[in-house]
Amino acid sequence: MIKGLFETHINVSNYEASAAFYERLPGLIPLHEDAARKSKFYWIGRAGEAMLGIRENYPSPLVQRQHFAFRVDLADLESARQMLNEQGIAATNFFGESDAPLSVFPFMPAVSIYFEDPDGHSIELLAMLPDQPRPELPILSWPEWEKVCGRASYTNER
Repeated sequence: MIKGLFETHINVSNYEASAAFYERLPGLIPLHEDAARKSKFYWIGRAGEAMLGIRENYPSPLVQRQHFAFRVDLADLESARQMLNEQGIAATNFFGESDAPLSVFPFMPAVSIYFEDPDGHSIELLAMLPDQPRPELPILSWPEWEKVCGRASYTNER
């Protein structure tokens, strides 16, 4: 009876540098540090709902690039992109474009922002859209999606 993802852990090359990075992201709450194991844990959003763990050189010193997504509210997506850029964190759409509209995945549908941590792990901020899934469509820009849905672009209304 799986109801969601509670925790994920990633291997990092330097847990202190990674902790400094993750502590800049809004919504991550420091939970526990185990300096002896070079590990740090964070609540995601609210305590007890979801957790992220970082651990240096575990299970080996080889850091394999991972991908994970944090869920965000649609209304917060553009401000999150601006906040990341202000902190010097390059935020892009799915195609790696920093100055282009965000990408929509019609099969869900959802819109998201991508960026990387110090070890190159791919992090996504993802907001579900209030529309019906359209799995027959390819990945679209957010303004293109809004046209398909028959309304003005969400980003142009702000």
